[in-house]
Amino acid sequence: MSISAPLGSVIIPRHIAIIMDGNNRYGKAHALGSGEGHVKGKDALDPIVEYCLDIGVEVLTVFAFSSENWQRPPSEVALLMRLLASTIHEQMPRMYKYQIRLRFIGDRSQLDDDLQTLMSDAEDKTAQFQAMTLVIAISYGGQWDITHAAKQLALQVQAGDLPAQSINEEMLAQYVQLADAPDVDMLVRTGGEYRISNFLLWQSAYAELFFTQTLWPDFVAEELAQMVTEFNQRQRRFGKTSEQIKIQASQ
Repeated sequence: MSISAPLGSVIIPRHIAIIMDGNNRYGKAHALGSGEGHVKGKDALDPIVEYCLDIGVEVLTVFAFSSENWQRPPSEVALLMRLLASTIHEQMPRMYKYQIRLRFIGDRSQLDDDLQTLMSDAEDKTAQFQAMTLVIAISYGGQWDITHAAKQLALQVQAGDLPAQSINEEMLAQYVQLADAPDVDMLVRTGGEYRISNFLLWQSAYAELFFTQTLWPDFVAEELAQMVTEFNQRQRRFGKTSEQIKIQASQ
């Protein structure tokens, strides 16, 4: 269901990130078969994407499969991989319809060749779309992301192309995943847990955090809209004082 975009002076988050947690618990609570909670979770994504597009969010990043999820039972991992492939196939017509760019972040080396090809093909076919960007994190971990970026700089230092003392935060930021996207403004976790579980650690340094008891398959656009309203009620200081922020706002 589409929800009208906010009016007036409402600040729209440029980048929303969501940890889609609670699929297994949803399945157990509803006496579903093994893995069916994940199937229900897949269906919950579309209304959230449409809401973010409607209100003008630039980037929506969702945590589909973490680097730690490889430790889950092999049968569940295999199911999740099939669902990821199915999600990509199902999302492509929607990407064309709404002109949404589809991107993926994470360590692709652990994924099978067919899934890697499917991901790359989807990225290539939607690369020119500009209405919004939907990012799906697969085999992703924030610590891996930062380590991978550091390795890129270390290789340049080793080759003599970069003085080690010149490395700073701005330089490292150019090598993390989504370096060309806005930093995360809102990070949402469903499912009742109060942690960010190694998700977009660098990109979420100043994100506003939102936690809900709602399990991901039950999460709807109306609840996200309430979070956007609360986002507008928070004062984002980025290390400054409240007085400084008020002075800036009045200028």
